[in-house]
Formats: sequence, C-alpha cells, structure tokens
Amino acid sequence: MVNVKYKEYALLFKALSDPNRLMIMDMLSCGELCACIILLKFNITQPTLSHHMKILCDSKLVNARKDGKWTYYSLNSETVKNFKAYLNEVTTAKKGCICCGIVFEEGCI
Repeated sequence: MVNVKYKEYALLFKALSDPNRLMIMDMLSCGELCACIILLKFNITQPTLSHHMKILCDSKLVNARKDGKWTYYSLNSETVKNFKAYLNEVTTAKKGCICCGIVFEEGCI
C-alpha cells in the first residue's frame, strides 16, 4: 500500500509536469499576482488558465485569495518547503533507505 505522502508528492509532480504551470510558479516566486496579470503572459484563454490554477491549487503548491471579482494567487511556502525537503531526502545518501530489510536475489543489484 502506498504511503499517503507519496500520493501527495505525486500530485506535486503532476502539477509541475506542464511548462505553463512551471512558468506560473516562477512568476509567483516574485510575489502574489492577480490572475489577470498571469494571463497577460500567456497565449491561452481564461478557462485554460483557470484549469492550470486549479491543478496548482489542488496540489497545494499555490494559494488562491478572492478579492471582489479578482482572484489573487501566491506560492504556498509551506508546501514548497516540504517538497524541497523531500527532494533533498531522496537525492541524499542516508541510512534507513526505503529498501532496508528487502532481501535481493543474487545479481539483482
């Protein structure tokens, strides 16, 4: 059975698997932006931008805040921090690897 944290990280990778969403993340690294400003940077429709923003918000990488008829987006610093820690963890040699306790057949590794 897959651990819940891996399902959450899979959502993050899915959210980051699109070049437009990566660019949006880069734009939001400068601070909170209105959807109308984000839309100016792309050759896409407003519904397409809404689709991208929903994926980023569902993954918890981005926060949305309504102010009247406008929606403002910002990076979720807690999720970004946890994701960076996860990437550091899986790219650093360590004791207690997930494979500990698994008996490999000869020639397997």
